[in-house]
Amino acid sequence: MAWNKFVTLITILLVLLPTIAMAKEFVVGDDSGWKTNFDYEAWAKDKVFRVGDTLVFNYKAPNHNVFKVNGTGFKECIKPTENEAPLSTGNDKIDLKISGNKWYICSVKDHCDLGMKLFITVSDESSAVRGITLSGSYQAFMAVIMAITAIAALST
Repeated sequence: MAWNKFVTLITILLVLLPTIAMAKEFVVGDDSGWKTNFDYEAWAKDKVFRVGDTLVFNYKAPNHNVFKVNGTGFKECIKPTENEAPLSTGNDKIDLKISGNKWYICSVKDHCDLGMKLFITVSDESSAVRGITLSGSYQAFMAVIMAITAIAALST
């Protein structure tokens, strides 16, 4: 009986853990971080951002900051109103909770004009769904685990 509960627990963990772990953390600019004179359009070009992923902006505070803006603010490098506070820790994390277009700029001096701005599109498909749908080998592995669980349950 204890063996059956153990196998069931392991099966549940094997099903849930990979889907939770599928969310990606994207360090903006990779090793270069969030800085002027960097091509963030090229950086984002081949990446697929999904609901559940996280953006990480690494930079030397207080030299930079991160503001979420709209398309016009991005295009024209317009700072948000003074009522809005920027992210400014130097290790800012933004969870991508909603699909759609997202725009970010640095509002320090002319940094936005010097390329410190990022535009991404976040897909509706969540990271957890991505993990389940893209991993055929994982699905085969889970089928084997489920079969072993069923056999173990029948033999007790």
